[in-house]
Amino acid sequence: MNLWIATGNKGKLNEFKLLLKSLEMNLKSQNELPVYSSPPETGETLEANARIKAKSLKSVVDDGDWVLADDSGLFVDGLNGMPGVHSARYAGEKARDSENTAKLLKMMQIRSSSNRKAHFECCLMLIGPDRQEHIFVGQLQGQIAAKQTGTGGFGY
Repeated sequence: MNLWIATGNKGKLNEFKLLLKSLEMNLKSQNELPVYSSPPETGETLEANARIKAKSLKSVVDDGDWVLADDSGLFVDGLNGMPGVHSARYAGEKARDSENTAKLLKMMQIRSSSNRKAHFECCLMLIGPDRQEHIFVGQLQGQIAAKQTGTGGFGY
């Protein structure tokens, strides 16, 4: 049985493979399809974007296969929930992770917000062979540091 992961991001794909290695499923990436383009993430919520990606990929794989898609974002209280659903594109469509982080820290300075509470949220959408949708949402609470630290991470 195949489980297709709706991502072209090799790092994310490797993370899913590590997390799901105990499943007796053949993990596949959308990059293995001869012709496929990810749809634009035009949803107003993480769930909407995960659904867009999952349904798009499900439409081109075998009916008996499973599809898993995700969307995630950082929601900062002092920035009225921004960057939220726009986290990956906060500093622009082609922005690198470091640019998104730099913009976030700059916006925190400009707003002079003492409220640095934030949460990271991830939404997973799993579509089975019967086309039934399964939604999973998780959050990690925290706060925004005054400056970027650490290595080996990604994004925020």
